[in-house]
Amino acid sequence: MKIVVLDRSSVGEDVCVEAIKQFGEVDFYNSTPDELVAERIADANIVVANKSPMNESTMKDAKQVKMICQLSTGYDNVDIEYCKNRGIHVANARNYSTAAVAQHTVALALSVLENLPYYDNYVKSGAYASQPRFAHFKPWYELEGKTWGIAGMGNIGRRVAKAAEALGCKVIFYATSGHSDCKDYERVDWDTLLAQSDILSLHCPLSDKTFHLMNADAFSKMKKSAVLINVARGAVVDTDALYEALVNGEIRGVGTDVFEKEPILADNPLATLKETGKLQLTPHMAWASIEARERCVEETCKNIAAFISGEGRNLVV
Repeated sequence: MKIVVLDRSSVGEDVCVEAIKQFGEVDFYNSTPDELVAERIADANIVVANKSPMNESTMKDAKQVKMICQLSTGYDNVDIEYCKNRGIHVANARNYSTAAVAQHTVALALSVLENLPYYDNYVKSGAYASQPRFAHFKPWYELEGKTWGIAGMGNIGRRVAKAAEALGCKVIFYATSGHSDCKDYERVDWDTLLAQSDILSLHCPLSDKTFHLMNADAFSKMKKSAVLINVARGAVVDTDALYEALVNGEIRGVGTDVFEKEPILADNPLATLKETGKLQLTPHMAWASIEARERCVEETCKNIAAFISGEGRNLVV
């Protein structure tokens, strides 16, 4: 069995991937430029990928490929219809990052509400040591009694809901897919979610329905005191509309781990707001705790083992 890992670095050098070798001969590549994908998978039976494009252009000469195993939950890089037509199975790694993303969601919300970067810098800059009072005050806000709105009540959304409830919030949610079996929290329509949420966190996949879900119209319907947290996909939020909402004071602040183009582009308008306290940014790391990345590799190995034994596990195709 020939296995080619195209995006080994996607789980980090601090996480071991040697377990994949138990299934056969393995070629590891830290990352693979698009133009080298076809060459590297030419004689592969199983391709392990993350961001590398898996489509007709890259796979047409890879006649032996029987499976694509994603080192991720998402599979936007895979042409699903092409794989169906070729009889190529596609499996993804599921639920490995639920705890990590939920934790980071709460961390971003707390950091924005409490303006933690400001306070950290205030102490480290020496300003605190030189002031006469024992405390320094700049407005920050509690979660207790606030309404936490959730867009997308899947596994991550539910985990965030439990955490928010534990911190004293009322939880409401909007089902971005149009359906939900969640009975534990109040389901509302989109406009109600926007109008009532003090904290609004996004946990929905990117689709035609959710592309620029947060646009200028959406921001205009939110409370001026609201905080938006995006740990979903960058394109769920219209970057230009977000910038205008922050500059014009339509919302209090934003914490985002994802961007429309990644890595973030140097000319992204959000970069000009990075020191204002209204915006806190992290580099698409919400999913990437050590434990989550280790689970991702474990899930990938389980998917490969199931495929080799003739069983279906986490199959998209």
